[in-house]
Amino acid sequence: MQIKEMLSKHKKELGIVAGVLAVLVVVGAAVWYLTRPSLASVTEAYLNCLINQDYEGMYALLTPESQSAYDHDTYINRQSNIYGGIEATNMSYTINEVKNGVVSYDLSMDTIAGNLTQSFAMRVEDGKVVYDDSLILNDLGKDDRVRVNTSEAARGEILDRNGNVLAGAGEAYSVGLVPGRLNGESDYARIASVLGIEVSDIETALDASWVQEDSFVPVKELSADQQPIVDTVSAIQGVQVNTISVRTYPYGEATSHVTGYIQAVNQEDLENHAGEGYTENSVIGRTGIEAAYETQLRGQNGAEILIVDADGNTKTTVLQREAVDGADVKLTLDVNLQQRIYEEYQNDESCSVALNPLTGEVLALVSTPSYSSNDFVMGLSQSQWDALNSDPALPMYNRFAATFAPGSTMKAITAAVGLDTGAIDPQTDYEAQMRWQLDSSWGSYYVTTLHAADPNNLRNALVYSDNVYFAKAASRIGGEALANAYDALKFKVQLPFALALNASTYASGDAKLTDAIQIADSGYGQGQILMNPVHLTALYTGFLNEGKVLQPYLVMDEVPESAWIEQAYTAETANTILQDLVEVISDTGGTGHSAYRSDISLAGKTGTAEIKASQNDTTGTELGWFIAMTADPSTSQPIILTTMVEDVKNRGGSGYVVNHNDAILDDYFE
Repeated sequence: MQIKEMLSKHKKELGIVAGVLAVLVVVGAAVWYLTRPSLASVTEAYLNCLINQDYEGMYALLTPESQSAYDHDTYINRQSNIYGGIEATNMSYTINEVKNGVVSYDLSMDTIAGNLTQSFAMRVEDGKVVYDDSLILNDLGKDDRVRVNTSEAARGEILDRNGNVLAGAGEAYSVGLVPGRLNGESDYARIASVLGIEVSDIETALDASWVQEDSFVPVKELSADQQPIVDTVSAIQGVQVNTISVRTYPYGEATSHVTGYIQAVNQEDLENHAGEGYTENSVIGRTGIEAAYETQLRGQNGAEILIVDADGNTKTTVLQREAVDGADVKLTLDVNLQQRIYEEYQNDESCSVALNPLTGEVLALVSTPSYSSNDFVMGLSQSQWDALNSDPALPMYNRFAATFAPGSTMKAITAAVGLDTGAIDPQTDYEAQMRWQLDSSWGSYYVTTLHAADPNNLRNALVYSDNVYFAKAASRIGGEALANAYDALKFKVQLPFALALNASTYASGDAKLTDAIQIADSGYGQGQILMNPVHLTALYTGFLNEGKVLQPYLVMDEVPESAWIEQAYTAETANTILQDLVEVISDTGGTGHSAYRSDISLAGKTGTAEIKASQNDTTGTELGWFIAMTADPSTSQPIILTTMVEDVKNRGGSGYVVNHNDAILDDYFE
């Protein structure tokens, strides 16, 4: 009986153990089921890795079977190459449905061919992704490849107001060498000298691994206006010249500071403009209108994303976008006037601004000396680049974008402020003085003038350009009122303009206009006054438009909706000063009389700004200014022409500029 009882007892214990084990198995299965990653969360983890370009993380989420089918390096490289090749950015996804172990979702991304949105179905097993290449792009098989074809959009032209091409497609020359025809190395130095390159450039080009005896080895590109160089170099044995299509600038130096130039993109450009359709073969605007209107001019390149089979046959067109050529940018410039001004001042360090004073249209913007945009397209040698940058005349320096001491051209502005604030009366005689100081606190400092107008009223002070009168006027206005007036006239404010221009200033940094000598000197355009030539020219339009200062504009279809300064001066003040500026030219003793015309009424103002270390400095230089404008609104060819020339000391001062602008206006009106 004991044995039977013992066996029975053991059976019961074994049953209990078995039951417990069964319960544990069931509970374990339930826990695993309840805590396993959801299908949607696995999909989200995979797609989040994709968005962050974490291809390692994606691979870690694949099932063991998928990892066996796609080894690590092959998988990583394929993902990286395809998504990188189509320039996938701005990815996002939406989970649509989870059913029978499959997660359906939409994946959207921007690509080189535009936005691409596709629907996918991802199978998830045991918390892992069952992978095949159709999860990259629909219809993509394991042996298929993704091909991207691009087509460059034609760059838009830059035109003047009459449709003359300032920048557009043109022909140039590619100069190359055919090794088998060369007269050995004896001509290397001669070729290099003619082309402006180094002998080492030739040697490097000919040493390339691909070069054969009959190869054409390009060494230099020349623009169409370098025909004399082409003629010379093509006469050398072994030199071959081919015609190529390039961006060209027909007016060269005359317009380069306006148009700017393009260059081939570099790695930095590709990184800064990622996702914008630039490729290694693209060009980009570097300066001027080419840079400011890059988006409009370059258009939109075409692209197509294809899936091709192992034999290279197109299997699927995933996405396609046609190229859209760039838009033309039509400027308000009159290139004939532009060229004429450039020719007149090409040997000077100068800048000129011409506007239609009744509309604000810019008719000319010239900076001299200049450079040729064509040289940058063709490619500058290091020696050419060094020569441009070391030239003391600074041909790369855009003077119409800079600021300068305006000298006596500032007197009309001071007069307007004085009249509108009531600080001066146009008829009052303020006593003619050849030198003047406010009081003894100025010590040895005096304001001096070459012409002490008598009677010392506003008309005579403008006509004969009396420094002392306007120093007194500025002192009467006072520093605070003068600074407020300058602020209202948009000093320290960048002019809204197609090209970047430096803002005019009247004091250093945030300094206040409190020093009595500085205030007085500001009245006649010295002190710390620095004017941008375009800004200064714009302020003079107010004298022709009853106090309304027009906003200059350079692009034809960007006409400002309103004046830049609606009421810079009262109408009475504007008309008073305009009549005095007419007499600056019409009066036989006026400083601008050399520009007088019997057929057209002109108004104007001369200016000579002294650039020196102290009042007693005799080694300083001078800037010469002249502003001339048609005074009658009914004139058929309205114009205001402002020119500044550096270093006119001992060359006639502002009279040098008056004479040259007179010649320009003769041609313009005739």
